[in-house]
Amino acid sequence: MEKVNIGVVGCGNISGIYFQNLTKVFLNTNVYACADLNPERAKAAAEKYAIPRIMTFEDMLGDDNISIILNLTTPGAHYSVCKAALSAGKHVYTEKPLCLRFDEGAELVRLAEEKGLYLGCAPDTFLGAGLQTCRKLIDGGFIGDIVGASAFMLCPGHESWHPDPEFYYKPGGGPMFDMGPYYLTALVDLLGGVKEICGMGNITFPERTITSEKKFGEKIKVETDTHIAGMLRFRNGALGTITTSFDVAKSALPNIEIYGTRGPILTPDPNTFGGSVMLATRDGSGFREIPLSFGYSENSRGLGVSDMAKCVLSGGDNRASGARALHVLEIMEFFRTCDAEKAYHAMTTNPERSAPMNPGAIKGEV
Repeated sequence: MEKVNIGVVGCGNISGIYFQNLTKVFLNTNVYACADLNPERAKAAAEKYAIPRIMTFEDMLGDDNISIILNLTTPGAHYSVCKAALSAGKHVYTEKPLCLRFDEGAELVRLAEEKGLYLGCAPDTFLGAGLQTCRKLIDGGFIGDIVGASAFMLCPGHESWHPDPEFYYKPGGGPMFDMGPYYLTALVDLLGGVKEICGMGNITFPERTITSEKKFGEKIKVETDTHIAGMLRFRNGALGTITTSFDVAKSALPNIEIYGTRGPILTPDPNTFGGSVMLATRDGSGFREIPLSFGYSENSRGLGVSDMAKCVLSGGDNRASGARALHVLEIMEFFRTCDAEKAYHAMTTNPERSAPMNPGAIKGEV
């Protein structure tokens, strides 16, 4: 099978699963080179995953052998790295979020369109077996017309385990920008685009104490909302709510519930590719687990990259698109604006719903 050469920028914590899947699982991807500001991290990744070249980002941009730049840098660098790669004529797939500001994300989407390039963005978990099975049930009418949805991402924060948790409490961090993309991307894939939103947020604890080993005892000044509640009116008329928090010690609430006129679905954790899909109907029998009907139930990060590579080779629209990521970014940014202005926000983006995955695809193919 023909392979697409990929240059990976950023060899930090998330890179390992991408390297593993892009070199060992997906049949149409070839990791041509890697780069990192820390040369030792790039060297370690190259040795572990048999990557033949260590390059600078600038050298990648000038190498005609590289078709896709995979941007695994920290969120604050997403805009500059993506813009430079698109400007150099490279297709780009970036980790979430697309960037930290909606206007910058819109600029990237326009630039890709002007240059005829693919722009993609994580998460690609919505392409996995769990959420694709949910979509098949919804599209097949098993829960009837959609009434609404609820999503909850509630945790006590990252300072107890993350070695460098400061970013999560600075502007551009917080639970919505950190974990919201998984939940919002899933909702948009399952229900379609959002028409209007409103939101509120709080800083519950103005100061945090790091208890992870590396920086134990250091204090963090919290500069972004850590408990955010949002409401969404989807274009199909359904109403949704999402709550994300770093201020909740424990929760028994579901990840996502979708409500239909014939019954509800409980989805798996949208930060995973598999998990249990639970369906209930009006016959009173309660929830029952539905077998997964698609592949990729294991950690398949890079699936969106492989889908993009397929499009590079044969055309079509990549599913984890920049347009979808921009829609999610608009929601996240304007939750905050709605609270400040005490007003609803009418969405300006309206991405097309992507094609469902092929349930008959063999492992390694899309």
